[in-house]
Amino acid sequence: MNILRTPDACFAAAGALPAPRYLEIAAGPSAPGQRLRMAYVDAGPPDAPAVLLLHGEPTWSFLYRTIIARLVDAGLRAVAPDLIGFGRSDKPAAVTDYSYQGHVDWLWAFVGAIRASLGGRGIHLVCHDWGGLLGLRLVAEHPAVFASVVAMNTSLPTGGGRTPQEFLDWRAYALTAPALPVGAVVRRMSARPIADDVAAAYDAPFPDESYKAGARAFPALVPITPDDPAAAANRAAWDALARFDRPFLTVFGDSDPMTRGVERALQKRIPGCQGQPHAILPGVAHFLQEDAGDEVGRQIVAFLRR
Repeated sequence: MNILRTPDACFAAAGALPAPRYLEIAAGPSAPGQRLRMAYVDAGPPDAPAVLLLHGEPTWSFLYRTIIARLVDAGLRAVAPDLIGFGRSDKPAAVTDYSYQGHVDWLWAFVGAIRASLGGRGIHLVCHDWGGLLGLRLVAEHPAVFASVVAMNTSLPTGGGRTPQEFLDWRAYALTAPALPVGAVVRRMSARPIADDVAAAYDAPFPDESYKAGARAFPALVPITPDDPAAAANRAAWDALARFDRPFLTVFGDSDPMTRGVERALQKRIPGCQGQPHAILPGVAHFLQEDAGDEVGRQIVAFLRR
C-alpha cells in the first residue's frame, strides 16, 4: 500500500482548530505489517463526558471547529478524528485501498484506543454524512460503548429504495472528474456563503489529485443495491439499532437533497428517538456545521445536558 501524508505546512489556513494529536492503527489485512497514522483533535477537560465528532465526505475535523468550541465552553470533552484518507490522517493512494468495512475497522481501532482514557464512561456520538454511515455501524455492533447519539444529515443505507439522482450524479462526478475541487464542493452543498479562507482549509489536506483517492472512493462505497458488499452488514445494523434505547437525536437541514426525509426512518425504528426534540433547521443544506454551527452546537449541548 502506497501511503501519502499531507505536509503540515498545508494546514496554515486551519488555525481555528486545536493542535492535532496522532495515533497509529493497523492498515489491515490487505497491507500486513503496515501502519496508518490517524490524526484527531482532543479538546476540553480529559475527565469530562466525551463527545466523538465524526465528519463525512469530503471534509475533515475542521468541519466541527465551531461545535468543538461550544462543547469545550460547556465543560465537555470533544474528540474529532480525521478519517483515513482525509484531513491530517494518512491517505492510501489507490481508490481500491478503501472499502466500507475497512473504514469501519479503522474507526473502531481508533475508538478502542481512546476508550482507555474514558474510565469506563460511555461515548456520546455526533455523526454527519459518512460519519453516520460508519458511526451508526459502530453503535449497532458495540451498543454498550455509546451513551447517546446525535445524527445529522445521515443514515445507514442498505441498497433498498430509491437513490436520489443528486447522489448518483455526485457519485459519478467524484470518480471521474479530472479534478475534485473539495473546497468548491463544500461551497456548493452549503446554503450560506463560505469564505475563501474556509474553502482553502477544506482544500488543505489535498495538495494535488494524488491525495484524493479516499474522497473519490467514498461515494462509490455507499450501498445503492441490495447485493452491495456492505448491504448485508448494514441490514444487520438496522436490526441492532431497533433495540438501541439510549437517547438518540436527529438534527437535519431542510435544504439538503441528499438526505431530506431520511430522518423519519431513524425516528421510526430506533427506540431511543422517542420523546427527543428532533430538529429540522430552516435554510440549512448538507453542511449544517457551516450553515448553522452555533445553533447545532447549542442543540447538542442542550441534548447532552438533558
